[in-house]
Amino acid sequence: MLGIVRGRVARGGVNASMTVRDALNSALDEEMSADPKVFVMGEEVGEYQGAYKISKGLLEKYGPERVVDTPITEAIDHIINSAAKSNYMSAGQISVPIVFRGPNGAAAGVGAQHSQCYAAWFGACPGLKVLAPYSSEDARGLLKAAIRDPDPVVFLENELLYGESFPVSAEVLDSSFCLPIGKAKIEREGKDVTITAFSKMVGYALKAAEILAKEGISAEVINLRSIRPLDRSSINASVRKTNRLITVEEGFPQHGVGAEICACVVEESFEYLDAPVERIAGADVPMPYAANLEREWPSHRVQHSFVYTNVKVERSKITFLLF
Repeated sequence: MLGIVRGRVARGGVNASMTVRDALNSALDEEMSADPKVFVMGEEVGEYQGAYKISKGLLEKYGPERVVDTPITEAIDHIINSAAKSNYMSAGQISVPIVFRGPNGAAAGVGAQHSQCYAAWFGACPGLKVLAPYSSEDARGLLKAAIRDPDPVVFLENELLYGESFPVSAEVLDSSFCLPIGKAKIEREGKDVTITAFSKMVGYALKAAEILAKEGISAEVINLRSIRPLDRSSINASVRKTNRLITVEEGFPQHGVGAEICACVVEESFEYLDAPVERIAGADVPMPYAANLEREWPSHRVQHSFVYTNVKVERSKITFLLF
């Protein structure tokens, strides 16, 4: 995970699409250009240009004083006990404007220690803001917001999304573009069921909505974007409209993000629910290294679970048949 204390894509006109990798790189570049106090430090961020080339070109452009290679650092103690708590413990006298960004969630063929979701871990800690982008728009706008924020932000990327391209508008490509922290995005409007997701799972949720639409079921898909603060108002407003909720994440089910969403809906919108909440999550075991077992791990089967999910509205109740 890299630390950013405090990119621009060369273009002659408006690009039709942008990869998540380029969105992150351009956001870094533009924020470093705009504010000389912003610098990047972390393992392999300089000479190697980042393990996934997110910091490509930054060392050459800004020099070794602002792009600093460091040894490998296991930083969770510093994130939880120093960054998250310093403002509170100093009675507001010390701010910690730092972004901890890096890959999060299941990858492919890298075993249990490199395939786990930390959203719920960091999301449980007061003093931190936790963001999880899905698209290039998310990556660019949220990273800019994180860098500009006066508080510590944990920025959770999915390495399987780095090479994916998403359409971007001229507004997104503008150097002033920034997304609000703590605000979810309605990726698809619907009236029969709400599906919440974040990071890579948003793509699966959108595919599920397309399949459900063919069966006459209108699903509303919410891209959370922000894990902490969580956009509880948007989630509850959607559930009060659709009366049904499915949460999707690739993390462990116990004490997960989906569990927190379930709790907030039960607390604030229980009387609007016409059916029990469904949670889709990863298996409650470490990710296997063996390829055949990895393929069977539920987070990799979320798409298939949706594909073979029949959702039928009967007597104001929604029934889920998972095969």
